[in-house]
Order: sequence, then structure tokens, then C-alpha cells
Amino acid sequence: MAESRNRIDVFWHEGMLKHDTGNGVFDSGMDPGFLEVLEKHPENSDRIRNMVSILKRGPISPFISWHLGSPARLPQLLSFHTPEYINELVQADKDGGKILCSGTFLNPGSWDAALLAAGTTMSAMKHILDGHGKIAYALVRPPGHHAQPTQADGYCFLNNAGLAIQLALDSGCRKVAVIDIDVHYGNGTAEGFYQSNKVLTISLHMNHGSWGPSHPQNGSVDEIGEGEGCGYNLNIPLPNGTGDKGYVYAFNQLVVPSVQKFDPDIIVLVIGQDSSAFDPNGRQCLTTEGYRELGQIVQALATEHCDGRLLIVQEGGYHVTYSAYCLHATLEGVLNLPSPLLQDPVAYYPEDETFSVEVIEAIKKYQKDKVPFLKTA
Repeated sequence: MAESRNRIDVFWHEGMLKHDTGNGVFDSGMDPGFLEVLEKHPENSDRIRNMVSILKRGPISPFISWHLGSPARLPQLLSFHTPEYINELVQADKDGGKILCSGTFLNPGSWDAALLAAGTTMSAMKHILDGHGKIAYALVRPPGHHAQPTQADGYCFLNNAGLAIQLALDSGCRKVAVIDIDVHYGNGTAEGFYQSNKVLTISLHMNHGSWGPSHPQNGSVDEIGEGEGCGYNLNIPLPNGTGDKGYVYAFNQLVVPSVQKFDPDIIVLVIGQDSSAFDPNGRQCLTTEGYRELGQIVQALATEHCDGRLLIVQEGGYHVTYSAYCLHATLEGVLNLPSPLLQDPVAYYPEDETFSVEVIEAIKKYQKDKVPFLKTA
């Protein structure tokens, strides 16, 4: 097996497959009565099965070490979530299920899967903190980055990344940087650390705005944090259709300088393959080439600032086949392999990054004017 810097420790538990989101019209769970075929909810177990299998049987497998995840205990959840909210989830499970918000169904088996997702992510973080490896990947579902301290949102019950970040802080880390490349705003993680200057949350997402009471945040550039956290929540809402060149430009112009200035002890890369060109739940155009390059950039930042310490947390990604390929490519980039191990299996549209660059430059100007820690020498 390769040395720890050339190895990714993957934390996984098949019990997370027992979260059954059902069938219907996309994520509504609704049967209108006039369709012959109802599709699975986009956040279904098939997407994760393919991610597991590509890492076990794909060409990246020699670089992967597997570790069994474990469920979180209820007291651990209170480091990020309120007791009232956790009690609501426990009661919903006892009652046989509950629709918590649009598209977000807690069904029989869902709560156990959510506890496994949270505990598995914290185990991956602890693995790094205890010095057993440099790079760990929490391959988890249900996802977590929309779950706020007080409520569920966007298929998410518990904020897996947020709980792991708080564990790092409680274990002595001075500062944690979070880079979220899921196509949707990581509003739950941002909300949890919105008043903290110890956590730099950066989210690159399509410009989707609020989608209702469960997701009141807009993900706009002016949501920069409050109090001591002012300036430590950086939103990068990218125009729909942004692809590889636009994302890399955003990373080089906005993400890299911010992380370098912040100088974290550990980086958390929150990945969602729903930023890909073929995802049914997003409108961005990343391909495997782009994911690979983003992985390389983040790995270089972790090497420069954190002695290589990097936690990767799985979020969205709903194209059952392409998401697995994009995951493989991201981890190839994180490993900084000299050449791709897999070729992109799907043709894609050529990218015109002109508009994306204009928007990114405007965000850059706004941040330089408004974000205090980016102003200082």
C-alpha cells in the first residue's frame, strides 16, 4: 500500500444504503396518476453503490484503504444541532417517518442511515486528527451540507461536515477551511459557523437563491458572516453553465488566495458531483477533467498549509453513472497522479468562460471591498 500522502482512507458503511427515498416525480414523492414509470428520488442508493464500486474495482483502487464507519451518538450531534431539532428527528423516526421539507423524507431506516453518515464523517476526521492518515474521504449518505442547526433541508438531516469541523475545533485545531463544490449553496454549514472566525466557509454554487422556508439563505456574495465571523463566509454564486475553465478560474482568483490568507490547520473539501454537465439537479458544466484539476488545487493547498491534512465529505451527485466517474477524477486529482486513470465516457459541450470570468471578477472586487481579513496586509 502507498504511503499516507499517496493514499486515501475511505470511510464507509453499507447501512447507509437503507435510507429509502422512494419513487415519484423527481424528488416530490408524488404519483400524478398518469405516468407509467415513476423514477427513483434523485438521492437514492444506486448513486452511492456506483461510487463504492468504482473505488473498489476501478483503476484507483490500489490507492484506497477502506475503513468501516460507525453511527454517531445522540450527545455528539449537539455540538452542531439544537436539542429541540434532534428530538424532532428522534420522534419522527419513532412515529414511522415524516416529510421534513420539500423532497426530504425521513422514512423507516433513514434515521439509522443519518446517524451512520454523521458518525462515519466524524470517524474520518478523527482518523486524520489522530495522525493515522493525511487524506480521508467520508463516502456518506444521506447528505448533510443543507442541514442547519435547527432544521432539515435539501435531502439533509444532519450536517455531516459541520459535525466533523466542530470535532476538529474541539480537538485543538485553531482554524478550519471548508471548500464546498456541490452545485447548491452549503447553507447549513455556513449557518452553523456564521459567527465564527475559526471556520472559513467557501461555497461555489449555481446562482439558485432561496428555495423556501427550509433554505432561507440566498447564497449571495453579501452573505459574508456576522460578528466575529464577518468576512469568513465567502459565497461564489457562479452563472449557470459554468464549466471546467470557469471553476478553475474561480478557484485561482478567489479560493486559493482566501485559503492562503486564512492559513488553516485542516481543509474540508465538500464534494457534490451535481456540478457536472449531466446532473439532473444542477445547471453547471464540470467534467471529469475539471473535477480532477480542482482536486489537484485543493491537495496543493492542503500540502502548503495543513501538512497535507484533508477531509473529503460526499454530498450530492445524482447522475448514477457520471457521478461515479467525477468522484474518481476528483480523487485522482487529490492524489496528484501524473495522468488520468479513466477517460471521460461522455462527450460534452465546448465552454465559453467569458461570462463566468466577468462574474468572478465582480465577486473578487466585492470581497476585496467588504471582507476585512482579505484587506489586511
